[in-house]
Amino acid sequence: MFNYLHVIKVVGLFLFVFVIGFLLVQPQAPVNARERGSSGDDDFENLPGRRGHYCTDTAKLQLAACRNEVMDDYYTGVAICVQVEDGGERKGCNSDASDTRKEENKFCVEQFKARTDLCDAIGEDRYDPNFDPSLFNTDYANPMNPNPYYPLQIGYVWEYESDEGSSSIVMLDRTKLIDGVTCIVVNDLVVNDDGSSEDTDDWFGLRKDGTVDYCGEEVKDYEIFPGDTPQVSELVSIEGSFKTGRDGDLTGTIFLAQPTPGATYRQEYSFGNAEDAATVMSTSYSYGSDPDLDEFAPQELVELMCENSDCVVTGEYTPIEPDAFEYKYYAKDIGLFLEVNPSSGEISQLVGCNFDARCDSL
Repeated sequence: MFNYLHVIKVVGLFLFVFVIGFLLVQPQAPVNARERGSSGDDDFENLPGRRGHYCTDTAKLQLAACRNEVMDDYYTGVAICVQVEDGGERKGCNSDASDTRKEENKFCVEQFKARTDLCDAIGEDRYDPNFDPSLFNTDYANPMNPNPYYPLQIGYVWEYESDEGSSSIVMLDRTKLIDGVTCIVVNDLVVNDDGSSEDTDDWFGLRKDGTVDYCGEEVKDYEIFPGDTPQVSELVSIEGSFKTGRDGDLTGTIFLAQPTPGATYRQEYSFGNAEDAATVMSTSYSYGSDPDLDEFAPQELVELMCENSDCVVTGEYTPIEPDAFEYKYYAKDIGLFLEVNPSSGEISQLVGCNFDARCDSL
C-alpha cells in the first residue's frame, strides 16, 4: 500500500534542506552598514535611485560581492575536504575552511569601512570623470601646460632604491589611444632582491589644464621558484591591470594641476581590482616643517629637493588593502623622489635621473 505519510515527510525534509541552503548562500546585509539612503534591505537593484548616496550604495554592493566570493571559496574548500579519507584530517580541513571564511568576511567588512570613509572624503556623487579627448594633449614632445610635479617628457628616466630592491621609471616614445585620448606609455620596472619582479606599462594622459590622468596599466608579476632549472622567472599574475573604458573601469587622477592641502581624489577606479586614492598632505613641504612627514624622510635628500619649501606630499592608500598607506614626496621639475611607509619606516628613494642637475648629487 502506498505510504502517503512517508512521502509527505520526505518532501517536507527536502523543502527544509532546500530553504536552509538557499538562505545560507544569499548575500548578507552589511554588518553595521551605514543606512544613508538605504532601508537596510537587500533590494540592491533599487539602491542607486533612493536618496542619491551613490558612493555608499556602491560600497554596499561591493561588500555583498565580497561576501559571495568568500562563500564560493568556502564551499570549494569544503568540497576539497570531502575527499580527505582520514576523519581527523578531514575535520581539521573543515575547521580551517571555516576559520578562513570568518577571517575573509571580517576583511570584507574592513574594506567596506575603508570605502565608506573614502565616500566621506570625496562625497556621495557618482564618479563620472569627463574623458573627452578634446580636454587632453596629443603631443608629448611639446605638451601644453605640463605638470611640473609629474613630468611626462619622452626620454626621462628615474632610478629608485629600497630595502627590498630597485626600480626604474622610463618615459617611452610611445603612445596608446584609449577611447580617443592619447596617453603616453611609461614603463615601471621593479626588481626585488628575492628575484621577483613587476614589469608594468602605465598609461598617463595629460589634460590641457595640467592634471595628469591615470588611464590604465598593464601589470606583469614574475617569480623565480627554487629547484627550477634553468632559473627563469615565470609570469604569475596580471592582477591590478585596468584600462579606462574596459569592464566599467574609469580614469583616475594621478596628480592634480593645482593641488591644495586636504584635497582627496581617486587615482584608479576598477572595482575590487584597482581603487587607489590620495589626499594632499602639504604643498609647501620642507624638512622641519612637519614632524610626521619628517620622521622617516632622509634630511639631506629632502633639503636638496625642497630647498624652496615647495615640495608636495600626498598620502596614498587603497580600500582594497585597508591597512596600506604611504606618503609620496614630489619635487618641482623632478617629480616623485621619495616614498615612505609610516607604519614600517620602509622607504624608496630617488638615486638617479637623467634630466636634472640635482640628481648628480644623489
